[in-house]
Amino acid sequence: MPTDQELIKIVPSKRQLKYQETEFYAFFHFGMNTYTNREWGDGTEDSGIFDPQEFDAGQWVSAVKAAGMKGVILTCKHHDGFCLWSTKYTQHSVASSPWRDGVGDVVREVSDTCRRYGLKFGIYLSPWDRNQPCYGSGKEYDDYYIAQLTELLTGYGEIFSVWLDGACGEGPNGKKQVYDWERYYACVRNYQPDACICVCGPDIRWCGNEAGDVRNSEWSVVPARTALTESVQERSQQSDDEEFRQRKITSDMEDLGSRAALEGERDLIWYPAEVNTSIRPGWFYHPEEDDQVKSLEELVHIYLGSVGGNATFLLNIPPMPNGLLHENDVERLRELGEWQQRSFSRNLLEESHRPVELVFALDEAEDVGYLVLKEEIRHSQRVEAFEVFVRDQGEWEKVYTGTVIGYKKIIPVFKENVREIRIVLNDYRVLPQISFVGVYPGKK
Repeated sequence: MPTDQELIKIVPSKRQLKYQETEFYAFFHFGMNTYTNREWGDGTEDSGIFDPQEFDAGQWVSAVKAAGMKGVILTCKHHDGFCLWSTKYTQHSVASSPWRDGVGDVVREVSDTCRRYGLKFGIYLSPWDRNQPCYGSGKEYDDYYIAQLTELLTGYGEIFSVWLDGACGEGPNGKKQVYDWERYYACVRNYQPDACICVCGPDIRWCGNEAGDVRNSEWSVVPARTALTESVQERSQQSDDEEFRQRKITSDMEDLGSRAALEGERDLIWYPAEVNTSIRPGWFYHPEEDDQVKSLEELVHIYLGSVGGNATFLLNIPPMPNGLLHENDVERLRELGEWQQRSFSRNLLEESHRPVELVFALDEAEDVGYLVLKEEIRHSQRVEAFEVFVRDQGEWEKVYTGTVIGYKKIIPVFKENVREIRIVLNDYRVLPQISFVGVYPGKK
C-alpha cells in the first residue's frame, strides 16, 4: 500500500490542471453520418452529399457559450474517414463536396469562431478510417494518420484537447490497424505541448460509459495501468451499439482510487476523469430524436455529478444537415446556462466580512515552535488582520496578532503542551484563500 506521502506526490501537470479548469465544454459530431442518418458510416459514402447550406459556426458557439461552456471539440474526421477540412492526403473531404464550391473548411470556421467568443478549441480525429485503402497496413497508415494530425495541430491555432477514440475495426481491405499510440502522442507533444491527449491517451481518462453516469467517488490518483491504451480500447465502443450508449458504470469500475483499490499498487499517476454524453440518444443528428432532448433536470444531474464530482463534462450537441443546431437543443442549452447563473453567480461568502476561523487539532499535546501560513497568491493577497490562539484543554490563549500573510508567514509560537491551534482571520479584502498551514515542534 502506498504511504500517504507517496500518494500526495502524485500531482497534475500544468496541462491537466488547465483542462480541469475548463470544467464544461461541447462536443460537435458532424459529418457524413449527419446526412445518412447513421451513427457509424462505412467509408463508402459519396462526398457530394455533404452540403450544410445554412452552416453557421457562430450559432453553434454562441449556443454552447450561453450554456456556460468554455470549449469545443469537433469531430474533424469520424470512422467513415470523411474530413471536415481540405486535407492534402485524401479526396474524401469537404474539398469534394458542393458546400462552398469545395473551398469550405468547417474546422477553420469553428476554430476561428471559438477564439472570437473566447472558447477553447479541440479536435477529434478518429484513428479508425474505413475509407482509407492503406488502413491496416501498419506504418503506411500511421504515416497517413500522422500527416493529417499534423495538419490539424499546425494549421488551426492553439488546441486544448486531442480526443483519441478507442474504436478499432476493419478497413476497406478487411484488415485492422495496430495503432502506434506513442507516435501519435509524440506528434501532439511536438506541435501542441499544452494540449491534453484524452481517452486513449495519457492525460485525461474516459469515465467508462457514454450515458453520463458518474462515480460516487471519482479519484484522480489511480493505478498507472488504467491508462493502458489496450485496456481503454477494450472498454470502448467497437460497433454501432445503442445499448452500449446507455450502459452505466458497472460495479467493477466503481472504485479506482480508494486506499482499498490502491492496495498492492506501486505505479500511480494523476489521471482525471472526463464524463461524456450526448444531449440526445445519438451522437449524430437524427430528426426522429428531436423530441428526445435530455431534460434540464437530467443535464443538471450530470453536471453536478461530473463538474461537481471531480471530473469534467463533455456534452455533445449534434448539428443538423443544414448546418445549424436544432432549436430544441439551443433552448435546452439556454436553460442550462440560466440555471448555472441562478445557482453559482453569487457567492454569499464573498459578500461576508465576518471573521473566518480555522481550528486544527494535534494527535497529542506537543511543544510548538513555529506556525507557518501561506496564502494562494495566484488569487492575490487578501488577509489584512489575523490572530493565532493555542490551548491544551482549557481556555484559548492568544499568542500572535498580525496583518499580512502573503506567500509565507512564519509565526513564532513557542508554547508547551499544545493540543489545538486556532487561526482567526479578522479582516480581509475578499474571502481568504489559505493554501498551506504547517505546525512545527520547538522550544525557546
